[in-house]
Parts: sequence; structure tokens; C-alpha cells
Amino acid sequence: MARTDNDTWEITESVGATALGVASARAAETRSENPLITDPFAQVFLDAVGDGVWNWHSGAQLPPELVDAEPELPLQMQSMVSYMACRTAFFDKFFLDATGGGIRQVVILAAGLDSRAWRLPWNQGEPDGVTVYELDQPRVLEFKLSTLTEHGAEPACDRVEVAVDLRQDWPAALRQAGFDPSLPSAWSAEGLLPYLPSAAQDLLFERVDGLAAAGSRVAVEALGPKFLDPELRAKRRERMDRIRALAAKVDPQREIPRTDELWYFEEREDVGEWFTRRGWDVTATPSLELMAGYGRRPAQEVEDLVPGNIFTAAHKPTG
Repeated sequence: MARTDNDTWEITESVGATALGVASARAAETRSENPLITDPFAQVFLDAVGDGVWNWHSGAQLPPELVDAEPELPLQMQSMVSYMACRTAFFDKFFLDATGGGIRQVVILAAGLDSRAWRLPWNQGEPDGVTVYELDQPRVLEFKLSTLTEHGAEPACDRVEVAVDLRQDWPAALRQAGFDPSLPSAWSAEGLLPYLPSAAQDLLFERVDGLAAAGSRVAVEALGPKFLDPELRAKRRERMDRIRALAAKVDPQREIPRTDELWYFEEREDVGEWFTRRGWDVTATPSLELMAGYGRRPAQEVEDLVPGNIFTAAHKPTG
């Protein structure tokens, strides 16, 4: 499952399977008693692919043998549902603030199974519609569109697919799809950076900076210091290996992937500092602070298992 240059994947494989896991968390939050976010399409994707480990965000789906051996597992899973809900709420608000402020071009990098093009009120009563460019690998975009179309769903904006690998010349593909770099735009990089080497991350932001006109905005789920912490990384791997071994005994047909094999553990520049050096106005919110602000701070027993990412928003001044 390790990454290779120019690798591709089906939606149930590799990076695609992680998108299903995130969709499962959004579906679980949507079903909860007091949901922070509502994503009616998340379950649609899960129903389309059938059963898999991605469904374990529903507590009822956890094998009892696993819970007996790892009593904190349900709490850990719930903390990740809360994290994903807060992450979703952060980016939802970012986009609605941007389009409410007059931005009419939106670019979602590595869109995955993000359904914002369908579920957000993009135009908010404005006469000029919003165009949302979704960039991702062809198979991912094809699965998303065909699944939602079969469900009878229609985008709430002018949605434009840009089927391209972000390791390729995606700026050319974006411009060819109609993006106008002379006009302000809003960008997101959500759940993306661990899957990019450090040099690719720098190149990604250099391209965004080059395409973003004055007045543009960008929101990034940036990696924090915890990502490279060797002690936390070893602890996470040890716990995951235990769970994988137990799961293999309980259900040999359902293998839990080693997600961290898809990640690039490399030193990289702080995202907020990167944009600040290039003249952007930046705000940065650590994940635990973001979750506390939404009333979703995780239990202390599993706090170290919540991603220590930094939710970074930047605005390119007009003056």
C-alpha cells in the first residue's frame, strides 16, 4: 500500500479508501443527536461501495471482540468523528464567508468525496453564480459524480471537474477548465498535506500563490508538530498494529489498512509562516482549540490520538 510516483487508486483502495473513512465520519456525525454539520450525501457513497472498515465510525459496527481488547476504541472513534465534523465546519464556514464576500471562483484541491458542491448554499441570493472547480484523480471524480447523479442529486453551483493528479501540471488544466487568475478566488487544501512530500507541498502553494489574485483566500489543514513526533508516531503504530492483528482474527476478510504508509514523514515549513512570508494575512487555529470552540474537545484519554493539525486561513491583501 506504500506510495509510488504517479500511483492511482480505486475509491476502495489506497488514498481512495481514506476518503471513504472521512465520509463515514461525516455520515456518523449527520446521524448523531445534535450534529455539528449535516452531509446527506456521505451515506450515499458508503451505500454505493458496500461494507468495509470505513463503516467502523458507527459504534454498532465495531466487533465486540475488538472493544473488549481495546476498551478505548469507541472513544477514539468518536473523537475522530468529532474532529472530522469540526474540520468540515471550518471549511464550510471558510467557503461561505468567501463567497458571501463576493468571491465567485472556488478551487477544492484533492476534492475526494467532499460534497460541498452539492450541499452548500453557494450563491446566497447573489445574482452571479459561484463556480466550484474540483481537482482530483479521474477515478475519484467519476465515482463521486456517477454516484450522486444516480441518487438524483444536482450541484448547487456551477461545478467544474478538473481530472488531474496534483503531482502533474494542474494549473494548466485548471486554466483550461475556465479558471480566471485575474479574479479573486477561494482555495482549500483539506486532508491533503500528509500525502504530499515536502517539496510537492511547497510547489503546490507556489502554484496557488501564482494563481491567486489580490483579494483571494486560502484555507489549509496544515500539519502540526505532532505529525513528526517519533514517540507519538510509535505509539500510534503500536496501537494500530494491535488492532489490525485482533481484527484479522475476528474477520480475516476485512483488513485494516496502515494509513500512515500513505503519508510522507518529512520536515516541512510551517504553512502559516510560508504564506506570511509572501505577504498574506494569516490566522492559525490548532485542532484542539478549534474543537473546543465547537464544543467538541476530545476526552483526555484519547486526546493524543486526535490529529494535531493547524487550521490555517490566509487572505491576500488588495492594497
